[in-house]
Amino acid sequence: YVCCMKTVCNGCCHAAIKRGLNEACPFCRSPVPKNGDESLGMVMKRVDARDPEAICHLGCLHMNGVYGLEKDQSRVLELWTKAAELGST
Repeated sequence: YVCCMKTVCNGCCHAAIKRGLNEACPFCRSPVPKNGDESLGMVMKRVDARDPEAICHLGCLHMNGVYGLEKDQSRVLELWTKAAELGST
């Protein structure tokens, strides 16, 4: 989830949907982003907070050229290196 950058198992997602939380993150309860701009904004907020998983995710976004980001292999390596230095697994 791009709001908190947590990986949530399918069982927890299913339980959240059964509880009526299908429009919110099962972990932090933030609303699900409505579009790519909101998603990118959430990722960038976590990147600004130096969240290693968000930085790694931003690298993946650059690698695939999504949300209007340019495909940029040197930027991908820079982001992944920074994420690893901060503890991303």
